[in-house]
Amino acid sequence: MRYYPVFLDIAGKPVVVIGGGEVALQKVKGLVDAGAQVTVVSPELHPELETLVNQGRVKHFEREYAPGDLEGYSLAFVGTDDRSVNAVVSKEGRERGVWVNAVDDIPNCDFIMPGIAQRGDLIVAVSTSAGSPAMARKMREELEAFLTEEHVLMLELAAEVRQELRDREVKVDPDVWNAALDADLKRLLGEGRRDEAKQRLLRSLLEPAAER
Repeated sequence: MRYYPVFLDIAGKPVVVIGGGEVALQKVKGLVDAGAQVTVVSPELHPELETLVNQGRVKHFEREYAPGDLEGYSLAFVGTDDRSVNAVVSKEGRERGVWVNAVDDIPNCDFIMPGIAQRGDLIVAVSTSAGSPAMARKMREELEAFLTEEHVLMLELAAEVRQELRDREVKVDPDVWNAALDADLKRLLGEGRRDEAKQRLLRSLLEPAAER
């Protein structure tokens, strides 16, 4: 396995995006949604990026990238069509210990971005280890079709019950959790019978513990 999969908590962390077009916009939107402090370096901006800047949600340096622009940042994204810029930014990143993602330019990437299928807080990431972006997109589309609102409801219920059991200092084996999150629980949630589903989940989790 060449790449190590991970989800990053970047809320409040400074991230710089080099470029101001459509590709940069998609990166910025995801970073803003995750709570990052985003700065864009570009002489021109996509209209939606301009809106984010005007709203005060994104900082903007209205110029081309210059050496030193990565100082003080945790991550850097390069969304330009110029591979020479990608190479220079990547080199600076490695000198400064800043991880760089250059879109569609694997040799100048310290990390790659997976395809994302999301419903609510349920996020599934898929990667082909940079082997085939088309395959990654295909898998993402299939995952999006697979994930349902019932999965989201199950996640919300599982998170609620998990916190309640933690507050009571009750530990439940992971295998018991896995068995408890079954098709019958999902069916109850899909039918709007949440209270019944919660009681069923609690029984499934606590009765095996009581037997031990």
